[in-house]
Amino acid sequence: MFNMATTAFLPKNLTGALLLVGVLSGCTMAPTYVRPEAPVAGSYPAAADGKAQYDAAELGWRDFFPDQRLQALISSALENNRDLRTAALNIEEARAQYDITAADALPNFNGNFSRTRGRTASDQLFPGQPAVGTAYQVGLNMTAFELDFFGRVRSLKDAALASYLATEEARQSAQISLISQVAQAYLTEQSYAEQQRLAQQTLDSRLDDYKLDKMRFEVGASSALDLRNSETLVQSARVSLATLARQRGQATNALVLLVGKPLGDLPAPQALSDEKIVSEIPAGLPSDLLNRRPDIRQAEQQLRSANANIGAARAAFFPTISLTAGIGNSSTSLGSLFSAGSRTWSFVPQLTLPIFEGGRNRANLSLSEIRKNLAIANYEKTIQSAFREVSDALVARGTLDEQLAAQDAFLKAQEERVKLTDLRYKNGIASSTDRLNAQRDLFSAQQSLIQTRQLRLNNAIDLYRSLGGGLNENTVTPKS
Repeated sequence: MFNMATTAFLPKNLTGALLLVGVLSGCTMAPTYVRPEAPVAGSYPAAADGKAQYDAAELGWRDFFPDQRLQALISSALENNRDLRTAALNIEEARAQYDITAADALPNFNGNFSRTRGRTASDQLFPGQPAVGTAYQVGLNMTAFELDFFGRVRSLKDAALASYLATEEARQSAQISLISQVAQAYLTEQSYAEQQRLAQQTLDSRLDDYKLDKMRFEVGASSALDLRNSETLVQSARVSLATLARQRGQATNALVLLVGKPLGDLPAPQALSDEKIVSEIPAGLPSDLLNRRPDIRQAEQQLRSANANIGAARAAFFPTISLTAGIGNSSTSLGSLFSAGSRTWSFVPQLTLPIFEGGRNRANLSLSEIRKNLAIANYEKTIQSAFREVSDALVARGTLDEQLAAQDAFLKAQEERVKLTDLRYKNGIASSTDRLNAQRDLFSAQQSLIQTRQLRLNNAIDLYRSLGGGLNENTVTPKS
């Protein structure tokens, strides 16, 4: 057994070398990291109206989505969605890889005990008789520990750490995306559900009208054309009903996939016209996105990793110094293994100097520099894409409210048109074709209003997501 007193047997040069490890590990040949300038304008092309008390990145998704049915769906998706689960496992994988790389910066010690028995040839011994011997050895060894004079191991460790942090940012980005996808899939399913109910009501109403038109035709009060026009309205409603049933079923399947399990018992849904989704979110400045958006932070960590790899590639041009050492006891008998005079030690420093490697090191350095340039381009593109997403959402927000108001007014005008056309038709002034066109336009206007409401709510979700909202769940304190 060994105790702290064993260190007294270490040679002075080995002890000094180990004491240098802490100092040497701080050296690196990686370029000094400088964050690239954001390649976007200082403000968005559309102003962010409203005086909200929260930033999107701080506003919890339960506050942004007050619909209890939607909250239950999002909560289930965060727990069961396989893509998000994969992202979490990727974090664990990156953390394990970082731990492996970080372990290279520390010396590895191994304890060993061996018993050797062998025969020595007679011509190697005096007076020429063969001999059979046994040897016992016990010790503590340090194998090929690299003294990181030029920061190769340190650079690899920094690169692995940045890769791990990038993976964590990727998981957060996946969560934000998942929440917005669940919310929009929910709105899509609800939109189809409302349109399906509208189509069913329209079909029932047109069937009643068709029965009356058929009775009028049978008594000679209307023409065959009038009856066929009425039948056309019925069949058109049936086509719409069948189409919407299929679309709603597919939208439900998409929602189930995102949630990760069957929907089960959920609170009753709200009508799209009753949705209270927060849309008064200040956009702030584009520079805020650098800290709000995890996909931008992920791209920056990937850039840091590429920058650190340059340091490892540069260090490969310089000598590698490693130490192998051991202390222990050796004896020909087990009983005297720890007796006086059985102590042994070894100290083997090794220097490896690259002389000719066929241009491998130079190519590796060139490759690491190219990868850094690619990482810079990816970082800048990620910022530009985020800037565009926010700008698009702001532009849409500025017009969708006006579009919704116009669509609502258009529907009311269509309803009055249908009433007047029906009255004129019953009085024999308007034709059945006029009534057919008026009812078709009314049904189309009713569907368009539902779709516009969905579009406006989707825009609120897009803005919330593009500004980095969706990581927090609980309520935050409003800004003063």
